[in-house]
Amino acid sequence: MSDIRHALLRRDPLSAAKEVLYHLDISLGSALQTGPGPAPGLEKNTVDLVEEFIFQVSKDRNVQRKRMSCVQELQLLEIMCSYFQEQSKESIRQVIFSALFVLQGNKADESRMAMLGKLVSMAIAVCRVPILECAATWLQRTHSAWCVRLARVLVDDYCTLVPCSISTLQNICSASPRFCCQLITAVTALYDLSSEDLTPPHALLEMVVGWITEDPGILLLTFNTPLTSSLPIGCLEVTPLMGLLRWCVKAPLAYQKGRKLSLTNGNTDAEKMAGCEELYSKLHLSVLQVFLMLQVHLTKQNLLGRLAVLQAESAAALVEEVSRLVDELNPLHAANEIQLALDRLAQALQVAMATGALLCTREDLRTLCSRLPHNNLLQLVMSGPVVQPPPHSGPFQPSLYPYMHPARPSPISPHATHQAALSSPHAARPALSPLPTHPALSPHRPLTPHTTHSPLAPHAFHPAAMAFPYRPIR
Repeated sequence: MSDIRHALLRRDPLSAAKEVLYHLDISLGSALQTGPGPAPGLEKNTVDLVEEFIFQVSKDRNVQRKRMSCVQELQLLEIMCSYFQEQSKESIRQVIFSALFVLQGNKADESRMAMLGKLVSMAIAVCRVPILECAATWLQRTHSAWCVRLARVLVDDYCTLVPCSISTLQNICSASPRFCCQLITAVTALYDLSSEDLTPPHALLEMVVGWITEDPGILLLTFNTPLTSSLPIGCLEVTPLMGLLRWCVKAPLAYQKGRKLSLTNGNTDAEKMAGCEELYSKLHLSVLQVFLMLQVHLTKQNLLGRLAVLQAESAAALVEEVSRLVDELNPLHAANEIQLALDRLAQALQVAMATGALLCTREDLRTLCSRLPHNNLLQLVMSGPVVQPPPHSGPFQPSLYPYMHPARPSPISPHATHQAALSSPHAARPALSPLPTHPALSPHRPLTPHTTHSPLAPHAFHPAAMAFPYRPIR
């Protein structure tokens, strides 16, 4: 290997990098063709060659070598784009991409990330789908801190530095929806609405909402491949649902806080913030609809009641963030925003529990939400009626997941029910059902993101129903 290194040192930087890439293709490609088995790894000497001649991290302080110029680096990116585009075998592409950009925990990782950001950004610009598919796998298997860094680079390139180029990134959804799914997960981890800098730009928000509105199933593309438990600790969520839910719930509070700061500082950013409210309303509707689609995916893979798509720890963290934001706002001046955030939280928790995405008991839910201000809808969700599942319900465990079934509508008229309740307040009340005469609860009313004040009662939910009887609260 030392002879190869000395030969590469005599070449110009671009030629040496091309030679190392060719060496990777030959060695790893041959190992894959020997037969089935785990993906081949790289020897330490080969890793050193990759880091020194592709990522320009010298291993010998006594040897001074020329670094690539900007033009040569651009040429190397073009060579990589061409290689991955022309490599017809998906397995070889994935192995080579992983060999180049898997993080080693050393000083070369910074160079890896810089090169990866430029390569993926170029792949978006010239629509190189094989690279985007490899990047999607990388985002799924890498620690979230690094995924967030890649997301930041792409947002800067296509939303900040050249805002008009956002359409290029937007069009990628039809070419590589799997990459877009992972990118949504990464940007929701990046922008957690904890500060103005960590609030998603309007162009990015509009693009994400457009993707999901056009194809809600994009959020569940992770389920197209078998899910494994071998992913490293700290990687991104399985789906973007938790991050998007965080956006929808925290947005009214975070934007109200930002509006307050803008008025204090004499800025006019409040008008821009108000323009995002409609987008968050549409996003909230889409997230609730995707939860229903999620139940089908979990059932098909026999994961219903076994896989918590929304982790209880993530839900607890969201509730804590909401509680902190509520404490920072004056309830007298932000009462509407607080109730809106709590309404959205209640809707999402109910639908997530009913569809098997969130596995927790109502006792856990009451403990979780005990610090939040009073909210009628949230109280209904925490104290709603629960019917234990029948014995044939499969993997559901009553101690872990109180599966909710809709109560059958009572044949008693609403007037008679009301009179019975007044005459005997301690008598057992019949199960309630949405009254068709109520404008906000009518199941025949069309579903629209512009409808307001839709109380979502726990007993009114039917997870197996095809129609979606809920409207987002604005």
